[in-house]
Amino acid sequence: MELARWTPIREMLNRGRAFDSFFYPATEREPMGTTCGWSPVIDIYKDNDHLVITAEIPGVEKKDISVNVEDRVLTLKGNRASEKEVKKEHYYRRERCSGGFERRFTLPADVDAENIEANLKNGLLEIRIPKAEKHKAKKITIH
Repeated sequence: MELARWTPIREMLNRGRAFDSFFYPATEREPMGTTCGWSPVIDIYKDNDHLVITAEIPGVEKKDISVNVEDRVLTLKGNRASEKEVKKEHYYRRERCSGGFERRFTLPADVDAENIEANLKNGLLEIRIPKAEKHKAKKITIH
């Protein structure tokens, strides 16, 4: 017999199983160790000279990441390998996912796609896309 924590809300939701997978993704219908897809979370912001995209990709090595630009679309692809092989029946819970991911972003027209720089440090990938020279603000001196 397995002990389980009693939650009144779960008891109510179990009567209509439609909501069960949303609130309680680890159910007897979906055993632990099933594969899951993942996608890195992204922050995008502008500073004075760059458009900056930062992606959280812990556990992914440089050799497993590619950043490409074609027709103003920046594509970030990668693959996170499993740390070690553990048999499915030995898991109690598995929430960290492995496998491939791909994210695409349409770049604005006012960037210099030829001079993009990418840096990976401590699981954060920072992609710096410079603004095109003709679109940078210029200070006009009044004489």
